[in-house]
Amino acid sequence: MGLDRINPALQWKVLWLALGWGLVLLIIYLSLKAPTPPKPSFFNLPNLDKLGHCLAYFTLTGWFVQLYVAPRARLKFALGFIGLGIILEILQGLGGIRQADWKDALANITGVLLAWQLGKTWFATRLETFENWCRHYAD
Repeated sequence: MGLDRINPALQWKVLWLALGWGLVLLIIYLSLKAPTPPKPSFFNLPNLDKLGHCLAYFTLTGWFVQLYVAPRARLKFALGFIGLGIILEILQGLGGIRQADWKDALANITGVLLAWQLGKTWFATRLETFENWCRHYAD
């Protein structure tokens, strides 16, 4: 998916695309690195890490639904990120450093689906709005 398919209203396409793929790499790295020991906190609730999984994949998918306006492209990214979340969970189980958890995969999928659906609303124009705001205040 080249630059020509990115939302034509966006001016800083290369920047937004680089940040998006940076998010992909960050999620891969954080998913496969050795886990850090949990710190005791007031919010030590069971399965609280699932919220982090959901937010990570929501952010990732939400970023790309703003870049690509074509429904087919958005669907491809959503399916790709669902696949990424599942594959990373499998790799965690195979690596011996972390454990695979089907609830993590479900949280990843939930984040993808939420952002994909929000991509059909005003949510999909946040980067456009930000660029317009920057141009307005730069003048």
